[in-house]
Amino acid sequence: MARQRDVANKPPVRRRAVAEGEITLRPSTRRAIRRREVEKGDPVSAAEFAGLLAMKRTSELIPHCHVVPLTSSRVEVRPSGRGVRVRAEAETVDRTGVEMEALVAATVALLTVWDMVKYLEKDARGLYPATSLGPVRVMSKEKAGGTEA
Repeated sequence: MARQRDVANKPPVRRRAVAEGEITLRPSTRRAIRRREVEKGDPVSAAEFAGLLAMKRTSELIPHCHVVPLTSSRVEVRPSGRGVRVRAEAETVDRTGVEMEALVAATVALLTVWDMVKYLEKDARGLYPATSLGPVRVMSKEKAGGTEA
């Protein structure tokens, strides 16, 4: 039987989670992003918006996640030495945490970058030998009264 965890007896408290991740790209793709020469547009801006939208829909994507009313959300995407880094922050005042929201936002933002630059990353066989996603991980998780373990 599938079911969500019962959180009815937990008090609503302020909660915050931060997730980060990176996509590794070819040097030529990194240059195209910095020079704003990607055919589909600016992957940085598109990824930030995609991450925010995904964060709001986490409970529709992950079956056991509760619907969490976000009080604050932020997705920052920036070029890095290896590709593009994403940092996603989610906050709520609720009975359950927002680490899944932060993870979904970071992952969808990275996938958006991949989608926008895949034509630059493909080899002759249509594969992506230089492209990799990850790690995507929770960097911090807090709730009122202290940091959660």
